[in-house]
Amino acid sequence: MKEIQFKRAELEDKEVISHYFKHHTSRSCERTFANVYLWSRQYPVKWAIVEDALVFKSEDENHLAFAYPAGEPENVKKALEVLMEYSKERGVSFQMYNVTPDNFDMLEEWYPGRFQIEYNRDLADYVYEAEKLATLSGKKLHGKRNHINKFKTMYEGRWSYESVTKENLEDCFQMALKWRNQNGCEDDPEKRGEICVTLNALRLFEELELVGGILKVDGEIIAFTLGEPVCSDTFVVHIEKAFAEIQGAYPMINQQFVEHECQEYTYVNREEDTGAEGLRKAKLSYRPVFMVEKGRVTERA
Repeated sequence: MKEIQFKRAELEDKEVISHYFKHHTSRSCERTFANVYLWSRQYPVKWAIVEDALVFKSEDENHLAFAYPAGEPENVKKALEVLMEYSKERGVSFQMYNVTPDNFDMLEEWYPGRFQIEYNRDLADYVYEAEKLATLSGKKLHGKRNHINKFKTMYEGRWSYESVTKENLEDCFQMALKWRNQNGCEDDPEKRGEICVTLNALRLFEELELVGGILKVDGEIIAFTLGEPVCSDTFVVHIEKAFAEIQGAYPMINQQFVEHECQEYTYVNREEDTGAEGLRKAKLSYRPVFMVEKGRVTERA
C-alpha cells in the first residue's frame, strides 16, 4: 500500500481544507479550517487527501483514529477502504471519531451491521435558533432577558458593543491575557490549551477570516467572542471570554454578538460542554433547538 503523507494543518492549507468543507457541509463545529488549524496545535491531528476525500487522523503512541472523511460519497467509501487497510497494516483496529448520525447512516448502508457507534454526550454540539438568541423571546428565556435588562440598566450610558477589527484586536489580546491570569490557566492543562487557542485565534484573526464582537464598559473590554460560518445556514461560536465578576457580561456578549453578527444565519452552533456541569447547565438554559451528536465508531466484535 502506498504510504499516505499526513501533515499538520498550516495556513497555506486553508484553501484546500476549506474547499472540502464548503462542498461537503456539516453543522459540526469541527468542520471549519480555523477549528482544525487552532486545535491541531493542541492535539496530534494531521490531514491528507485520500482518494479525493479529506481525511483527518488522530494518532499518538496509544491510539489511531480517523474523522469521517469529507468528499463525494463514492470517494469517501474508497477512502474508508484505504484507511481500514492502513489500520490493519499497523496492527490496530479501525476506529473513527466525531462521527455524526448522518455519517453513520452512510456507513450502515455500505457495510450493514459491520460497525457500531457509541455517542458521547460530552461532545454533542448545542445548536440554537439565531433569532431566539438575539431576541430571547418567549417564556422559557424570560430569565435571560432579565439578565440583559439588568445589565443595560446597571451600565446605562456606559456600555457599548463593537465588531472586532484590526484596530481593536490588540485590546482583545490584552483582555485575554488578563482573563488568563484571573482564571488559573497555568495550573490547568485544559484551560491552558483553551487560552492558547484563544490567543492564536486573535493573533491570526484576519488570516483565519474570523468574525468577532466586543462588549465594553467605560471604554474597557469586558467580553469578546469569535466565530465563523460553518455552512450556509449555521454560524459557529468558537470562543467566548468575559470577566465573570461583571454580572451579566456573558449573557450580554452572547445576545449582542448574535444580534449584530449572525442575523443572516438560521442557526448558531455554540459547541459542546465537554461534560463540565456548569457549562452544561448554562448551555441547556438557552434551550437548544437540536444537538449535533458525535460518536466513536468501531468494528463489531
